Amino acid sequence: MGFVRFDAEGAVGIVTIDRPKALNALNSEVLSDLEACFDGIDTNVIRAVVLTGSGDKSFVAGADIGEMSNLSVAEGEAFGKKGNDVFRKIETFPVPVIAAVNGFALGGGCELAMSCDIRICSENAVFGQPEVGLGITPGFGGTQRLARIIGIGMAKQLIFTARNIKAQEALRLGLVNAVYTSEELMVQAKKMADAIAVNAPIAVRAAKKAVNDGLQVDIDKAVAIEEKLFGSCFETHDQKEGMGAFMEKRKEKNFTNS
Repeated sequence: MGFVRFDAEGAVGIVTIDRPKALNALNSEVLSDLEACFDGIDTNVIRAVVLTGSGDKSFVAGADIGEMSNLSVAEGEAFGKKGNDVFRKIETFPVPVIAAVNGFALGGGCELAMSCDIRICSENAVFGQPEVGLGITPGFGGTQRLARIIGIGMAKQLIFTARNIKAQEALRLGLVNAVYTSEELMVQAKKMADAIAVNAPIAVRAAKKAVNDGLQVDIDKAVAIEEKLFGSCFETHDQKEGMGAFMEKRKEKNFTNS
């Protein structure tokens, strides 16, 4: 994986897109490396993932315009599908993924961040979907996820105007959960990942699936999904351990994802 690094820190995995000379722009090779990286993560060991970009200027500046500039209709559709397939893999990854956005998150970079469960960013972060200024639409899920996250009207405004927004506006719109200094960003991302990792993995995974799947259906079907996933936690080691620790008033818990 020439353009993506993976490091494990205990139960937390750190995925870093490492193409700094191109501001971590996404070409076909980066997308393939990103897919292979997530395919290789051992979710029996890793309980939360932080996704970031190398350097302090850019998370992902966008998809590689040089690669896209001469694509045919069929090739453009195929490139969009490749990106969407990888981002859906991240969105549906069994354990939570936190995007630590350290600079530019434009086009495909904004779309990648939105495929993660939680987004936090540095003060110099810039978000946007500038594609219509290049004669194309967002192609890696931007037209769908942005509207779901910040609302239809504001999503349309940002996409149609191709306007970029800075960190504090992204926070105000609900696109990110928090803004930190560049120095604090990864510290806080790892702290959040650690806070997730100490909880029962079987429950965290079920909760992620309940939220994701429930948002795709009406409320009656959604609560039925929740009921099934709630019930699936019972008779597990983790449920007995978590409730046992509460009843016994002990802080130590041995969650095993079983």
